[in-house]
Amino acid sequence: MNLEFERKLTIPMETKAMYPVTPELEPIVAERAKALREIFEGRDRRLLLIIGPCSADRADSVLEYLDRLRRVRERVEEKIFLVPRLFTNKPRTAGDGYMGLVHQPDPTVRPDPYKGIIAVRALHLRALRETGFTCADEMLYPENHRYLDDLLAYVSVGARSVEDQQHRLTASGLGIPVGMKNPLSGDLRVVMHSIHAAQTGHTFIYRGWAVHSKGNPHAHAILRGSRAGDGRSRPNYHYEDLRRLLDLYREFGHQNPAVLIDANHDNSGKDPFQQPRILRDVLRSCRIDPELRTLVKGFLVESYLEDGCQSVGGATYGQSITDPCLGWEKTERLIYDLAELA
Repeated sequence: MNLEFERKLTIPMETKAMYPVTPELEPIVAERAKALREIFEGRDRRLLLIIGPCSADRADSVLEYLDRLRRVRERVEEKIFLVPRLFTNKPRTAGDGYMGLVHQPDPTVRPDPYKGIIAVRALHLRALRETGFTCADEMLYPENHRYLDDLLAYVSVGARSVEDQQHRLTASGLGIPVGMKNPLSGDLRVVMHSIHAAQTGHTFIYRGWAVHSKGNPHAHAILRGSRAGDGRSRPNYHYEDLRRLLDLYREFGHQNPAVLIDANHDNSGKDPFQQPRILRDVLRSCRIDPELRTLVKGFLVESYLEDGCQSVGGATYGQSITDPCLGWEKTERLIYDLAELA
Protein backbone atom coordinates (compact mmCIF):
# COMPACT_ATOMS: atom_id res chain seq x y z
CA MET A 1 0.00 0.00 0.00
CA ASN A 2 1.13 3.53 -0.73
CA LEU A 3 0.38 4.61 2.84
CA GLU A 4 2.61 5.63 5.73
CA PHE A 5 1.02 4.82 9.08
CA GLU A 6 2.08 7.67 11.36
CA ARG A 7 0.42 6.92 14.71
CA LYS A 8 -2.66 5.28 16.20
CA LEU A 9 -5.37 7.75 17.11
CA THR A 10 -6.99 8.09 20.51
CA ILE A 11 -10.25 6.15 20.81
CA PRO A 12 -13.53 7.97 21.66
CA MET A 13 -13.63 6.61 25.23
CA GLU A 14 -10.18 8.04 25.97
CA THR A 15 -11.00 11.43 24.45
CA LYS A 16 -14.27 11.66 26.36
CA ALA A 17 -12.43 10.88 29.60
CA MET A 18 -10.06 13.77 28.90
CA TYR A 19 -12.94 16.18 28.20
CA PRO A 20 -16.06 14.80 29.92
CA VAL A 21 -19.60 16.14 29.84
CA THR A 22 -20.08 16.73 33.57
CA PRO A 23 -23.39 16.04 35.37
CA GLU A 24 -24.32 19.74 35.49
CA LEU A 25 -23.98 19.98 31.70
CA GLU A 26 -26.01 16.88 30.84
CA PRO A 27 -29.44 18.55 31.40
CA ILE A 28 -28.49 21.32 28.94
CA VAL A 29 -27.70 18.73 26.27
CA ALA A 30 -30.95 16.86 26.97
CA GLU A 31 -33.11 19.99 26.99
CA ARG A 32 -31.74 21.26 23.70
CA ALA A 33 -32.08 17.81 22.11
CA LYS A 34 -35.74 17.70 23.16
CA ALA A 35 -36.39 21.14 21.66
CA LEU A 36 -34.88 20.11 18.33
CA ARG A 37 -36.96 16.94 18.19
CA GLU A 38 -40.09 18.99 18.78
CA ILE A 39 -39.16 21.45 16.02
CA PHE A 40 -38.76 18.65 13.47
CA GLU A 41 -41.95 16.97 14.65
CA GLY A 42 -43.91 20.22 14.28
CA ARG A 43 -44.68 20.57 17.99
CA ASP A 44 -42.43 23.63 18.37
CA ARG A 45 -43.08 26.33 15.75
CA ARG A 46 -39.83 28.22 16.28
CA LEU A 47 -37.50 28.58 13.33
CA LEU A 48 -34.21 26.73 13.61
CA LEU A 49 -31.18 28.84 12.70
CA ILE A 50 -27.86 27.03 12.34
CA ILE A 51 -25.37 29.85 12.09
CA GLY A 52 -21.63 30.38 12.35
CA PRO A 53 -18.33 30.21 10.48
CA CYS A 54 -17.87 28.20 7.32
CA SER A 55 -15.11 26.38 9.24
CA ALA A 56 -14.20 26.57 12.91
CA ASP A 57 -10.54 27.46 12.45
CA ARG A 58 -9.42 28.75 15.88
CA ALA A 59 -10.90 28.46 19.35
CA ASP A 60 -10.55 32.05 20.55
CA SER A 61 -12.43 33.77 17.72
CA VAL A 62 -15.03 31.00 17.50
CA LEU A 63 -15.82 31.25 21.22
CA GLU A 64 -16.03 35.04 21.01
CA TYR A 65 -18.54 34.61 18.19
CA LEU A 66 -20.55 32.15 20.29
CA ASP A 67 -20.55 34.50 23.26
CA ARG A 68 -22.00 37.27 21.09
CA LEU A 69 -24.56 34.80 19.77
CA ARG A 70 -25.48 33.84 23.33
CA ARG A 71 -26.41 37.45 24.12
CA VAL A 72 -28.56 37.68 20.99
CA ARG A 73 -30.31 34.41 21.89
CA GLU A 74 -31.80 36.00 25.00
CA ARG A 75 -33.74 38.45 22.81
CA VAL A 76 -35.04 36.06 20.13
CA GLU A 77 -35.43 32.66 21.80
CA GLU A 78 -39.25 32.79 21.66
CA LYS A 79 -39.11 32.91 17.86
CA ILE A 80 -35.75 31.35 16.90
CA PHE A 81 -33.86 28.33 18.20
CA LEU A 82 -30.18 29.06 17.67
CA VAL A 83 -27.65 26.29 17.03
CA PRO A 84 -24.07 27.44 16.39
CA ARG A 85 -22.46 26.12 13.25
CA LEU A 86 -19.24 24.62 14.62
CA PHE A 87 -18.06 22.78 11.52
CA THR A 88 -14.67 21.20 12.19
CA ASN A 89 -14.38 19.10 9.01
CA LYS A 90 -14.03 20.80 5.62
CA PRO A 91 -14.71 18.74 2.46
CA ARG A 92 -12.66 19.87 -0.53
CA THR A 93 -13.88 19.58 -4.10
CA ALA A 94 -10.40 19.04 -5.54
CA GLY A 95 -9.00 17.30 -2.44
CA ASP A 96 -6.56 20.01 -1.35
CA GLY A 97 -6.59 23.10 0.86
CA TYR A 98 -7.52 23.57 4.53
CA MET A 99 -9.57 20.56 5.67
CA GLY A 100 -10.71 21.79 9.04
CA LEU A 101 -9.78 21.74 12.70
CA VAL A 102 -9.84 17.93 12.83
CA HIS A 103 -6.88 17.90 10.42
CA GLN A 104 -5.07 21.07 11.47
CA PRO A 105 -5.70 22.51 14.92
CA ASP A 106 -3.24 25.16 13.77
CA PRO A 107 -4.00 25.94 10.10
CA THR A 108 -0.49 27.28 9.52
CA VAL A 109 1.40 24.09 10.43
CA ARG A 110 1.50 20.48 9.25
CA PRO A 111 -1.73 18.45 9.69
CA ASP A 112 -1.98 16.42 12.91
CA PRO A 113 -5.24 14.44 13.14
CA TYR A 114 -4.32 13.12 16.61
CA LYS A 115 -4.21 16.64 18.05
CA GLY A 116 -7.11 17.63 15.80
CA ILE A 117 -9.53 15.09 17.24
CA ILE A 118 -8.70 16.24 20.76
CA ALA A 119 -9.01 19.91 19.75
CA VAL A 120 -12.45 19.30 18.22
CA ARG A 121 -13.72 17.60 21.38
CA ALA A 122 -12.28 20.36 23.56
CA LEU A 123 -13.86 23.14 21.46
CA HIS A 124 -17.34 21.60 21.45
CA LEU A 125 -17.11 21.09 25.21
CA ARG A 126 -15.98 24.67 25.81
CA ALA A 127 -18.88 25.90 23.69
CA LEU A 128 -21.32 23.99 25.91
CA ARG A 129 -19.66 24.94 29.20
CA GLU A 130 -19.02 28.63 28.45
CA THR A 131 -22.09 29.56 26.38
CA GLY A 132 -24.71 26.86 27.01
CA PHE A 133 -24.81 25.92 23.34
CA THR A 134 -24.82 22.45 21.88
CA CYS A 135 -23.65 22.86 18.31
CA ALA A 136 -23.88 21.50 14.78
CA ASP A 137 -21.05 19.82 12.89
CA GLU A 138 -20.65 18.15 9.52
CA MET A 139 -20.25 14.38 9.32
CA LEU A 140 -17.33 14.21 6.91
CA TYR A 141 -15.96 11.06 8.57
CA PRO A 142 -18.82 8.86 9.85
CA GLU A 143 -16.47 6.90 12.14
CA ASN A 144 -15.59 10.11 14.02
CA HIS A 145 -19.12 10.72 15.31
CA ARG A 146 -18.40 8.77 18.50
CA TYR A 147 -15.96 11.45 19.59
CA LEU A 148 -18.84 13.95 19.85
CA ASP A 149 -22.05 11.94 20.16
CA ASP A 150 -22.72 13.15 23.72
CA LEU A 151 -22.22 16.82 22.76
CA LEU A 152 -23.73 17.51 19.36
CA ALA A 153 -27.15 19.00 18.68
CA TYR A 154 -27.23 18.48 14.92
CA VAL A 155 -25.29 16.85 12.08
CA SER A 156 -25.25 17.61 8.37
CA VAL A 157 -24.21 15.28 5.56
CA GLY A 158 -22.61 17.28 2.77
CA ALA A 159 -23.38 17.43 -0.94
CA ARG A 160 -20.35 15.25 -1.76
CA SER A 161 -21.21 12.63 0.88
CA VAL A 162 -24.98 12.31 0.62
CA GLU A 163 -24.83 9.35 -1.79
CA ASP A 164 -22.27 7.47 0.30
CA GLN A 165 -23.56 4.28 1.90
CA GLN A 166 -21.64 4.62 5.17
CA HIS A 167 -22.90 8.16 5.75
CA ARG A 168 -26.47 7.03 5.22
CA LEU A 169 -26.16 3.97 7.47
CA THR A 170 -24.41 5.89 10.24
CA ALA A 171 -27.11 8.59 10.08
CA SER A 172 -29.69 5.87 10.72
CA GLY A 173 -28.09 5.19 14.10
CA LEU A 174 -27.80 8.77 15.38
CA GLY A 175 -30.09 10.14 18.08
CA ILE A 176 -30.07 13.73 16.77
CA PRO A 177 -31.46 15.35 13.60
CA VAL A 178 -29.39 14.74 10.48
CA GLY A 179 -29.70 17.01 7.46
CA MET A 180 -29.05 15.52 4.01
CA LYS A 181 -27.83 18.13 1.55
CA ASN A 182 -28.79 17.83 -2.08
CA PRO A 183 -25.86 16.68 -4.25
CA LEU A 184 -24.07 19.13 -6.52
CA SER A 185 -26.22 17.89 -9.40
CA GLY A 186 -29.32 19.13 -7.56
CA ASP A 187 -31.10 15.76 -7.88
CA LEU A 188 -33.73 15.80 -5.13
CA ARG A 189 -34.49 12.09 -5.54
CA VAL A 190 -30.98 11.41 -4.26
CA VAL A 191 -31.94 13.34 -1.11
CA MET A 192 -35.16 11.35 -0.75
CA HIS A 193 -33.29 8.05 -1.03
CA SER A 194 -30.75 9.24 1.55
CA ILE A 195 -33.52 10.19 3.96
CA HIS A 196 -35.18 6.80 3.43
CA ALA A 197 -31.91 5.03 4.25
CA ALA A 198 -31.38 7.19 7.33
CA GLN A 199 -34.92 6.66 8.62
CA THR A 200 -34.66 2.87 8.22
CA GLY A 201 -32.94 0.42 10.57
CA HIS A 202 -29.86 -1.44 9.29
CA THR A 203 -27.22 -3.96 10.28
CA PHE A 204 -23.77 -2.84 9.15
CA ILE A 205 -20.07 -2.53 10.04
CA TYR A 206 -19.06 0.47 12.14
CA ARG A 207 -15.67 1.06 13.79
CA GLY A 208 -14.83 -2.66 13.60
CA TRP A 209 -18.17 -3.77 15.08
CA ALA A 210 -21.27 -5.37 13.63
CA VAL A 211 -23.99 -2.92 14.70
CA HIS A 212 -27.74 -2.52 14.27
CA SER A 213 -29.46 0.84 13.95
CA LYS A 214 -33.12 1.60 14.66
CA GLY A 215 -33.53 4.39 12.09
CA ASN A 216 -33.53 8.14 12.58
CA PRO A 217 -37.03 9.69 12.28
CA HIS A 218 -35.56 13.21 12.21
CA ALA A 219 -33.44 12.80 9.07
CA HIS A 220 -34.46 15.51 6.62
CA ALA A 221 -33.47 17.53 3.54
CA ILE A 222 -31.18 20.53 3.18
CA LEU A 223 -31.43 22.59 -0.02
CA ARG A 224 -28.06 24.19 -0.79
CA GLY A 225 -28.34 24.98 -4.49
CA SER A 226 -26.71 23.06 -7.31
CA ARG A 227 -23.96 23.41 -9.88
CA ALA A 228 -24.50 23.52 -13.64
CA GLY A 229 -22.17 21.74 -16.03
CA ASP A 230 -20.41 25.03 -16.77
CA GLY A 231 -19.76 25.57 -13.05
CA ARG A 232 -22.42 28.21 -12.50
CA SER A 233 -24.56 28.15 -9.37
CA ARG A 234 -28.26 27.32 -9.55
CA PRO A 235 -30.35 28.21 -6.48
CA ASN A 236 -33.10 25.87 -5.28
CA TYR A 237 -34.80 27.84 -2.51
CA HIS A 238 -37.60 29.38 -4.61
CA TYR A 239 -41.31 28.68 -4.23
CA GLU A 240 -41.34 26.12 -7.06
CA ASP A 241 -38.38 24.26 -5.53
CA LEU A 242 -40.10 24.01 -2.16
CA ARG A 243 -43.34 22.76 -3.72
CA ARG A 244 -41.36 20.15 -5.67
CA LEU A 245 -39.73 18.94 -2.46
CA LEU A 246 -43.08 18.79 -0.68
CA ASP A 247 -44.49 16.67 -3.51
CA LEU A 248 -41.51 14.31 -3.26
CA TYR A 249 -42.00 13.93 0.50
CA ARG A 250 -45.61 12.92 -0.15
CA GLU A 251 -44.53 10.47 -2.83
CA PHE A 252 -41.92 8.81 -0.60
CA GLY A 253 -43.95 8.96 2.62
CA HIS A 254 -41.07 9.86 4.94
CA GLN A 255 -41.59 10.62 8.62
CA ASN A 256 -41.52 14.25 9.78
CA PRO A 257 -41.17 15.99 6.37
CA ALA A 258 -38.78 18.90 6.82
CA VAL A 259 -36.25 21.06 5.05
CA LEU A 260 -33.59 23.55 6.05
CA ILE A 261 -32.48 26.12 3.49
CA ASP A 262 -28.73 26.62 3.24
CA ALA A 263 -28.59 30.32 2.40
CA ASN A 264 -24.98 30.29 1.21
CA HIS A 265 -23.09 27.92 -1.12
CA ASP A 266 -24.79 27.58 -4.51
CA ASN A 267 -27.97 29.23 -3.30
CA SER A 268 -26.08 32.50 -2.95
CA GLY A 269 -23.32 31.82 -5.48
CA LYS A 270 -21.01 32.00 -2.43
CA ASP A 271 -21.92 35.66 -1.98
CA PRO A 272 -22.62 35.75 1.77
CA PHE A 273 -24.28 39.16 1.55
CA GLN A 274 -27.19 37.56 -0.34
CA GLN A 275 -28.14 35.45 2.67
CA PRO A 276 -30.55 37.93 4.33
CA ARG A 277 -32.42 38.36 1.04
CA ILE A 278 -32.70 34.58 0.60
CA LEU A 279 -34.18 34.15 4.08
CA ARG A 280 -36.78 36.84 3.34
CA ASP A 281 -37.63 35.22 0.00
CA VAL A 282 -38.22 31.81 1.61
CA LEU A 283 -40.39 33.28 4.37
CA ARG A 284 -42.39 35.15 1.74
CA SER A 285 -43.11 31.81 0.05
CA CYS A 286 -44.19 30.40 3.41
CA ARG A 287 -46.63 33.28 3.94
CA ILE A 288 -48.13 32.73 0.49
CA ASP A 289 -48.43 28.99 1.03
CA PRO A 290 -48.95 27.86 4.65
CA GLU A 291 -48.16 24.25 3.69
CA LEU A 292 -44.60 25.33 3.02
CA ARG A 293 -44.29 26.80 6.50
CA THR A 294 -44.92 23.33 7.94
CA LEU A 295 -42.13 22.00 5.71
CA VAL A 296 -39.52 24.75 6.18
CA LYS A 297 -38.05 24.35 9.66
CA GLY A 298 -35.24 26.89 9.33
CA PHE A 299 -31.97 27.93 7.75
CA LEU A 300 -28.21 27.50 7.66
CA VAL A 301 -26.24 30.75 7.51
CA GLU A 302 -22.47 31.27 7.29
CA SER A 303 -21.25 34.17 9.40
CA TYR A 304 -18.25 35.12 11.52
CA LEU A 305 -16.87 38.17 13.29
CA GLU A 306 -15.68 39.88 10.08
CA ASP A 307 -17.11 40.04 6.57
CA GLY A 308 -15.55 38.04 3.75
CA CYS A 309 -12.62 35.64 3.85
CA GLN A 310 -8.83 35.56 3.80
CA SER A 311 -6.09 33.10 2.97
CA VAL A 312 -4.72 30.67 5.55
CA GLY A 313 -2.37 32.61 7.80
CA GLY A 314 -4.20 35.91 7.21
CA ALA A 315 -3.93 38.55 9.91
CA THR A 316 -7.63 39.48 10.28
CA TYR A 317 -8.98 38.11 13.56
CA GLY A 318 -12.37 36.41 13.20
CA GLN A 319 -12.40 36.27 9.39
CA SER A 320 -13.02 33.00 7.55
CA ILE A 321 -10.12 31.16 5.94
CA THR A 322 -12.48 29.12 3.75
CA ASP A 323 -15.72 30.42 2.18
CA PRO A 324 -16.63 34.11 2.71
CA CYS A 325 -18.99 34.80 5.59
CA LEU A 326 -21.33 37.53 6.78
CA GLY A 327 -19.72 39.74 9.45
CA TRP A 328 -21.12 40.20 12.94
CA GLU A 329 -23.01 43.48 12.51
CA LYS A 330 -24.90 42.13 9.49
CA THR A 331 -25.41 38.81 11.29
CA GLU A 332 -27.00 40.48 14.30
CA ARG A 333 -29.33 42.44 12.04
CA LEU A 334 -30.23 39.25 10.13
CA ILE A 335 -31.21 37.44 13.34
CA TYR A 336 -33.37 40.27 14.64
CA ASP A 337 -35.07 40.69 11.25
CA LEU A 338 -35.70 36.94 11.10
CA ALA A 339 -37.32 37.04 14.54
CA GLU A 340 -39.69 39.77 13.38
CA LEU A 341 -40.68 37.79 10.30
CA ALA A 342 -40.97 34.38 12.00
